[in-house]
Amino acid sequence: MKILVSVKRVIDYNVKVRVKADHTAVDLTNVKMSMNPFCEIAVEEAIRLKEKGIATEVVAVSIGSKACQETLRTALALGADRAIQVEAEEDVDSLSVAKLLSKVAQQEEADLIIMGKQAIDSDNNQTGQMLAALLDYPQATFASEVVIENGEAQVTREIDGGLQTLAVTLPAVVTTDLRLNEPRFASLPNIMKAKRKPLDVKTPADLGIELVSNVSVVSVTPPAERAGGIKVGSVSELVDKLKNEAKVVS
Repeated sequence: MKILVSVKRVIDYNVKVRVKADHTAVDLTNVKMSMNPFCEIAVEEAIRLKEKGIATEVVAVSIGSKACQETLRTALALGADRAIQVEAEEDVDSLSVAKLLSKVAQQEEADLIIMGKQAIDSDNNQTGQMLAALLDYPQATFASEVVIENGEAQVTREIDGGLQTLAVTLPAVVTTDLRLNEPRFASLPNIMKAKRKPLDVKTPADLGIELVSNVSVVSVTPPAERAGGIKVGSVSELVDKLKNEAKVVS
């Protein structure tokens, strides 16, 4: 069984995001970039399936500029067998990403596609669903447990009311949630080995896709500064402020 895992290069989650002065985008100057945390979970799950003998090959794919090859090398160091970069601009919308991934999945004849449920930069949470629709594959989103057996994936997913278990026939698309696993760290020997693993570069034209974005950024603004708290002298004063100022109690 071949597993295709998509990974995205984003601002490291430990970095405080800065907005450009003209509010056109996020300032990426000298900012540390890393693999999207949900994508790390997807890579880890694919590697675990290979270690169990369920998967025979794990292919990592990323869409972006040459800089995303660093993220792909990280996936290779974690245990992916080979990688594919699809050259594209950094502001590709979710539908275009889904179209490119669908072509890669068809060319690779992937039996299972695992991807993070969302990227922490755009927080769209829609590429996986779009990809499943384009491929006409069953999908199981927000996975907290994945079991592969008898040609199907049993996926436990988190919903508002608790947990829901779905059985989807392969090939299928699965998007990962935080509780699925804890990603491993790449060891130094594996980082060195990753440099020799194959990394192919494709263009949208190679996949027969013309990138036309239907989404444009109007403006980017930082969140409002939180106001400082106040101290109250008594319980009655606290209740009064909650009732008459915050209006959270009646």
